[in-house]
Amino acid sequence: MDLEKALKECYIALNLFLNNRFADALNLKRQSMYHAMGYSSILVMQAGMTFEQKDIDAAMTSLSESLQLCQRFRKKSGIVETLASLWYKQPTDNLTEEEMHAELCYAEVLLQKAVLTFLDESFISFMKGGMGIRKSYLMYKYCRATSTHIHFRGGVNMGIGTFNLLELTQRRRCGCQQCCVHVVFKIILQEMGLSELREGAASNSLRSILSTVTLLMFHLYITVILGTGQGNLTEAEALLEPYVENFPNGAIIVFYTARIALLKGNITFAQERFLACIAAQEEWRQIHHMCYWELMWAYSFEQNWREAYRYADLLSKNSKWSQAIFVFQKAAILSMLPEEEVTELRENVVELFRFAVDGLRLRFAGKSIPTEKFAAKKAERYSSSHPVKLVVPALEMMYVWNGFSVVGKRPDLIQNILTTLVKAEKQLEDDPKPSEYHVDNQCVVQLLKGLCLKELGHLVQAELCFNHIISSENNIKHDHYLVPFTMYELGLLHKERGDIKTAITVLENVK
Repeated sequence: MDLEKALKECYIALNLFLNNRFADALNLKRQSMYHAMGYSSILVMQAGMTFEQKDIDAAMTSLSESLQLCQRFRKKSGIVETLASLWYKQPTDNLTEEEMHAELCYAEVLLQKAVLTFLDESFISFMKGGMGIRKSYLMYKYCRATSTHIHFRGGVNMGIGTFNLLELTQRRRCGCQQCCVHVVFKIILQEMGLSELREGAASNSLRSILSTVTLLMFHLYITVILGTGQGNLTEAEALLEPYVENFPNGAIIVFYTARIALLKGNITFAQERFLACIAAQEEWRQIHHMCYWELMWAYSFEQNWREAYRYADLLSKNSKWSQAIFVFQKAAILSMLPEEEVTELRENVVELFRFAVDGLRLRFAGKSIPTEKFAAKKAERYSSSHPVKLVVPALEMMYVWNGFSVVGKRPDLIQNILTTLVKAEKQLEDDPKPSEYHVDNQCVVQLLKGLCLKELGHLVQAELCFNHIISSENNIKHDHYLVPFTMYELGLLHKERGDIKTAITVLENVK
């Protein structure tokens, strides 16, 4: 099949996919490298959603077949010529249009295969994945010099932009001066990556949706969970607008619409949209799991613990993403309910916390997931024959996932959470037999209370809460994260006051 016809058919498949017709999109006759790449991409998404070994194996097989097909259309050259062109950016004017697209498709499939490799637990797979990403990046740079076709250019934008954002996740330890240089370098990379992705999203090419989704993930998840909690919601809405118009019932589009509403504090509308996303299709039930996770938090923000439990329970029983987190979260939410309601639900909180510690944790690329390690550490106190209860664990996990950046937009919800924390504070003060976790529990409450007061504009009272934790450092026995995290929040408080010098001093102490 010629290139133009293949691209048109892949456009049709993309429209089917965005209209929730996932099986129809997969029923492509793989007659070209673009057909093969599109088919593999859908299988990779499915594997990432299910974590089922059979889906991972099917995606890997399809990716290998796609690489072989792309290889047939690539320029035939010796290994020395190929390496020279990759490393020294030799001119590529002698490539035909089909060969250019073959290079691009090969790089994209290679990237997907490398990323999928990271789902394997072995260190060897981790190394293979890293080398695959490096090779794919070099090929994208090679393709960049040949971007003459709209679909080709869109693919290069997507690839280079994604790689520049991936660079931001690398951790390096260095001296103070080098650290500053590295931070500036990362900021430049981020802006370069975002610029490439924006160009790709606006290009009206086959890969525009991939650039758009990458930008949405960056603004709505990466910067929220791993950053300061403030994503660019204005840009996210603008990116999504044409897709909302063309695919109003598309599950993926409805999902991101709901996520934006949630981050803006429009929680009731977000809940309605997540439920609409669930109702939109039954074929890919993993999208339902994404909605369950968001609904769990949406109801937690309202302290509607019974509804939050409902979705945590569904996740713990149906999703394989992170059983340790789901079971821990379920137990944490149940801890916020009166004991009679927990009994009515036929649940045992102690057993759930123990189960979250024992044997549920995953490993990716040979490494543990930080949030799972945190949950396991918190649940250890339930392992003894005389377990000591966690204090407001669902609210603590809300902080871990940066949820206070959402509820902070709703003073009414913050005030309700503050009321819960004041009640927990009083119960700790009245405890006749303080345990070894007593100071830790008090400091958890003070951190969350300080956050609420800060969001409500009571900065002096918030500072008192934060300083109480910092002064208690020597008496904290288990939750050693509390002091550096509190100092970070105190630094942001000084920044909010306009006292930049003090803010910088506090944040330097955090390091």
